[in-house]
Amino acid sequence: MTARMSTYAPTVEYSAQGTKLNRRGIETRRLILETAIQVLAEGAATPPSANLVAREAGVTWGTIQHQFGDADGVWAAVLDHVEGLTDDVLLRVRHHSSLRRQIAEVVRALWRIYDTDTARAVENLRRGLPNDQQDLAVQYPQTAARLRRLDQAWEVQWSSLFESIDTSATKLRKLSTMLPGALRGLHDQARMTSFTADIDTAVDCLIDSVTAYLS
Repeated sequence: MTARMSTYAPTVEYSAQGTKLNRRGIETRRLILETAIQVLAEGAATPPSANLVAREAGVTWGTIQHQFGDADGVWAAVLDHVEGLTDDVLLRVRHHSSLRRQIAEVVRALWRIYDTDTARAVENLRRGLPNDQQDLAVQYPQTAARLRRLDQAWEVQWSSLFESIDTSATKLRKLSTMLPGALRGLHDQARMTSFTADIDTAVDCLIDSVTAYLS
């Protein structure tokens, strides 16, 4: 597997030991993060394995420790790395006075996001980590904190997507937890079948159902 290098600069310039990274160190860090996203997106390890990331990136475990400290540091850095990458898609969502058009706009935007390695990586990471929040906080404290931050950011983004629509705030909150899961399920189904017309029909049905629920 060959990792694809990103075109944007990394936001972290220090190792886990607090030493400032030189240019080579920054490039190595970026390679590891891009490789981790690919490994996670492909679901190659459950639970996720930082050792596999090191092997695929062609670096030693000592390099992983220097850059991130441990597996918790790797997953936390991955979440830092991907945070905000979906913002551009959501910021381009237009606001409509029609409830159905607004729902359709949001659904199509989320569908585009779920079609990326980044989204699959985050979802597979979540699935591979402990479900119990106490266990997660104990075993992966940095990762748990980043996931909480992502969830909080989603709540803010979700509210902004429907600021032009006069509808029930309670229903919107409930929908914010249901719609992503429904779309992920449909997207996983789309990847496993060639019947794209059926998937399009299912997405249209979901849009109609959500519209009826919020009406």
